[in-house]
Amino acid sequence: MSPPPLTLIVPMLNEEAGIAAALGALRPLGAEIVAVDGGSGDQTLALAAPLCDQLLRSPRGRARQMNAGAAAAHGDILLFLHADTVLPAQADRLVGEAIAGDACWGRFDVRIAGDSAWFPLIATLMNLRSRLTGIATGDQAIFVTRTAFAQVGGFADIPLMEDIVLSQRLRQLGRPACLRQKVTTSGRRWEKQGVLRTVFTMWWLRLRFFFGTDPAKLAREYGYAPEAQ
Repeated sequence: MSPPPLTLIVPMLNEEAGIAAALGALRPLGAEIVAVDGGSGDQTLALAAPLCDQLLRSPRGRARQMNAGAAAAHGDILLFLHADTVLPAQADRLVGEAIAGDACWGRFDVRIAGDSAWFPLIATLMNLRSRLTGIATGDQAIFVTRTAFAQVGGFADIPLMEDIVLSQRLRQLGRPACLRQKVTTSGRRWEKQGVLRTVFTMWWLRLRFFFGTDPAKLAREYGYAPEAQ
């Protein structure tokens, strides 16, 4: 039996430096590729156009962009992939097998690309935390059946922590399939802002979000200025 059709949904914003390589690497998988631009001011759209099956425009914000991609997708399984994250070999088969094994959602382990000696430890802790809590982050390439995604209402329309909220909702349907094969995500954010400072900032933001701080306020503090919600 062939696996259910898979759609890869890639939100983009000013990714001209790497978007061609990112989308080109997905073509051999044979999955539908839906790229959703949030208002890039560079050549992202032009570079992405020949490499995806659907090129959409959406108001800025990962949650909004990924929801727009999901609404246009034809696949029975949706995989949300950051533009700076690379899937492992045969990711389509791995996801199909996980869903066939009765999981309705899941994620990959993560590896962080970069020169910092802290990155392997950070990635190990991220993967362990996710496995213990059943919460996944966008860096881990979350995948979910179309049915389950619709059942939980998709991504919350918030400018930050949308992956955490989606995980919390999906966890009510079942534990995630935690695949040990690794996606590789860029360490540019950590390297630009300082590795330990970034780790502390993200933990602090998540803690405050857990205790009810407005995600828009957290997003502004994080240095992200989304469009009006």
